[in-house]
Order: sequence, then C-alpha cells, then structure tokens
Amino acid sequence: MNAYCMVQITVHNSEEYAKYAALAGPAVQKYGGEFLARGGKCLTKEGPVQLRNVIIKFPDFDSAITFYESPEYSTALEFALADGVSTRNYTIVEGV
Repeated sequence: MNAYCMVQITVHNSEEYAKYAALAGPAVQKYGGEFLARGGKCLTKEGPVQLRNVIIKFPDFDSAITFYESPEYSTALEFALADGVSTRNYTIVEGV
C-alpha cells in the first residue's frame, strides 16, 4: 500500500533552502519516492498559510520512513531546519 509524505513549508531564507532542495530530490529518488506535487500554485482554505506544499509518493509506509531517516535526507534536513531557514509541517500517511 502506498504511503505519502505531505509537507507544508514556509521558506524564510531561499538561498539556504535551495541547498536542502538540491540534496532532498536525489534522496527521494534513491528511496523509491515520486514527487506528485512540488511547489506550484496553491490555495489555503483552512488553517495557517504555508506557501510551499510537497506531496511525495512511496511504495509503502516503511519506505517513506526509511527515506526520512536516511543519512542522505538527514544531511539535507540540516539546511532546512537550520535556524531561520524554514517552518515546516511534515506528515507521513499510509494510503488507502
């Protein structure tokens, strides 16, 4: 059963966040992920506005977790989670 990483992001420092994105994309592919949405136009109808939204499909829940906990993605996260770079909500959900 597929699993999806749903990420809502507000980027505060585009230059530093670009370093994260450059590393995160190859890590997604390495662990079998596929971007279904990556930025682009969005409209928030409820809740806090997050201007960047990403949805990544993985073959199963365990693959999504393995990706998130991988050394490659951990290195990327150091840039995204650095002080002042971005505010993020990251959820992994099993599909139906």
